[in-house]
Amino acid sequence: MSARHHVYFVPGLFGFGRLAGYDYFTHMRKGLEARYRDAGVLATFEDVPSPPTSSLRERARVLATTVSRTVSPNGVIHLVGHSTGGLDSRLVVAPNTDLHLHRELMAWTPRVRSVITLNTPHYGTPLASYFATVSGTRVLYAISLLTVISLKLGEPSLAIFSRILATLGGVDSFLGGDLKVFRSSTDALLRFIDKDGRGEITDFLSKVRTDQGAVIQTTPEAMDLFNAVADDNRDVRYACVATAAPRPRTMRFAWRVRSPYAAFTAALYTTWYQFAAQRHKQYYYAHPSESERVALRVGIGHEISDADSDGIVPTLSMLWGTLLWAGEADHLDVLGHFHDRLKPSDHTDWLTSGAAFDRRRFSDLLNQIATFQLSG
Repeated sequence: MSARHHVYFVPGLFGFGRLAGYDYFTHMRKGLEARYRDAGVLATFEDVPSPPTSSLRERARVLATTVSRTVSPNGVIHLVGHSTGGLDSRLVVAPNTDLHLHRELMAWTPRVRSVITLNTPHYGTPLASYFATVSGTRVLYAISLLTVISLKLGEPSLAIFSRILATLGGVDSFLGGDLKVFRSSTDALLRFIDKDGRGEITDFLSKVRTDQGAVIQTTPEAMDLFNAVADDNRDVRYACVATAAPRPRTMRFAWRVRSPYAAFTAALYTTWYQFAAQRHKQYYYAHPSESERVALRVGIGHEISDADSDGIVPTLSMLWGTLLWAGEADHLDVLGHFHDRLKPSDHTDWLTSGAAFDRRRFSDLLNQIATFQLSG
């Protein structure tokens, strides 16, 4: 029997580990547990309770403290970061990092064998510049609320969504609305959540309102500085997952606008995609190698440019280390939050993008992750 492996899941912006009884990484956890079990390898899997929008340094401190508190004395460690969680993971193992933590809380870092980043903005995302504006801050709060409720309940029923839409208005009102409106809607929406979970969600939303450091820090300008100071660790293997979702103008997602809720999130996706496509004139993304270009083209189905994204993060901003998997998927599909035609109740498609992501592709992605972790 090989040494025990410890896998830590690190959420991104307005993501979470476990909240109100829901595990954000539930599909990825189950898939990797099965693959480790089939390989005869002992493993433990932990969620990191990262604050939703705090600075990268604060999020990295939470990651370091969580691992130090939960990891056993022996065995190797793997970090799996989704979106901004990939930056937290890079920062915590960077050899020149100073997180202002006692050395005992960092004693585990030499045991890290891999860092896998999923749809991570290594070179920033233009969408962060929008979220940093006054109206963008309001939208970020509302999106956080909708994310939690949608994943907790599954796609909201028409009755629930009608109340959401009546409170927030249409997409135009939603994008430019008053934060007081969003706050006043919170109590009404939380009535659909069990009593025990309400306090957790309220605390989560409070963190979104009071600390949004990571939003500013994931702009292309800020990530240029991050990459200049956060060196890779020579003892750690880095890998990434990169995807692109359909460009909204193709209207390929129209067939999936199957409900008012799906239509609403499709409209949000269209708006976000337009922001994400606006690359900064002075700050560039990764320059993929020829093999990476081929992998992206084959997996996604067309040549990738600066304008392609998963709806939130530009595809060419996701490249860091070995490219494990590339394909058509939106920002949340890669975690298992996709539209499942076979068993719609098994997966919640929070973001309606029309991406051709399904069980087979998710299984292939998980195979690549497990193989990379176990081969080191």
